[in-house]
Amino acid sequence: MTEMKTKPTEVSVETFLEKTDNKTREDCNKLIDLMERITGEKPKMWGPSIIGFGQYHYKYASGHQGDICLTGFSPRKGNLSLYLLAGFEGQADLLSRLGKHKAGKGCLYIKKLEDVDMVVLENLVVKSIDSIQKKIAEGKEATKK
Repeated sequence: MTEMKTKPTEVSVETFLEKTDNKTREDCNKLIDLMERITGEKPKMWGPSIIGFGQYHYKYASGHQGDICLTGFSPRKGNLSLYLLAGFEGQADLLSRLGKHKAGKGCLYIKKLEDVDMVVLENLVVKSIDSIQKKIAEGKEATKK
């Protein structure tokens, strides 16, 4: 089995963010404040480019398993990728009220935070984490670490 690339590293978040432009760094710091407040966890680098908060172990029916951050984001070229779409009830409604974004299976893509409603974004983060924690409590797909 291959080793997971997305795992906690010892690289500091500050060092990583020094490589971003000022506007991106400003948005990243706002996301750090938001996610740290919601999770109660300090930011940690996961792999070379994901800033994550918390951790849990997942295992799919296929047998694939690993550890990943409870929520997080990555400043990618052209947008911020947020890892928080857990398929919870009411997700589509929140996304319809969020503002300018694109959504994938488990990711939310935002060019800049000023394009979105921060209250709605906060609700998305909270409900995504709640959904994952509910699955952990039910013993489905994940266990909290």
